Amino acid sequence: MTTVINEPDQIRAALLTPGTWAVVGLSSNTSRTAHRIASWLAEHLDHTIIPIHPAAEEVLGQQGYAKLADIPDGTHVDVVDCFVRSELVGAVVDEAIEQKDRLGIRMVWLQLGVIDEAAAERAAAAGLQVVMDTCPKIEYPRLT
Repeated sequence: MTTVINEPDQIRAALLTPGTWAVVGLSSNTSRTAHRIASWLAEHLDHTIIPIHPAAEEVLGQQGYAKLADIPDGTHVDVVDCFVRSELVGAVVDEAIEQKDRLGIRMVWLQLGVIDEAAAERAAAAGLQVVMDTCPKIEYPRLT
C-alpha cells in the first residue's frame, strides 16, 4: 500500500480552515517549539488549541489534557499535531486512530523531524490524512 502524505490540498485545508488542533507535547514552557507553533496557529490562523501533555496544564488559555482519550465527549478535533520524538509518535498516532470517530479527527500531523512510516501507514489505513516531517509555519508560506 502506498501511503499518501503531505498532500498539498489537505495541508492547505488544514491550515486555512479554522479548526481545533490537539497539540501533543504542548506545555507552558514558552521556549519550546511546540509552544511557539501552537501560539502562531492560534494567533495567526485562528485555530483553537487543545494542549496534550502529561502535566495536563492550561496553556494559551486552554484546558490541557494528559492524552487524547481524556478530551471530553462532544469535543471536535480536526488535527492531532505531534511534537514528540519519532520513537514515541507511533503510540500517539495509534491513540488518534482509536479516538478518531469519537473526536472527529481527520488528520495527524507529525512535526519536522518526526518520522514513522509504519504509523503513517496505520493512520492512512484508518482513513486519516497524514502530514509528516514538516511544520505548519514552513508550509504556510507555500500556500500564498
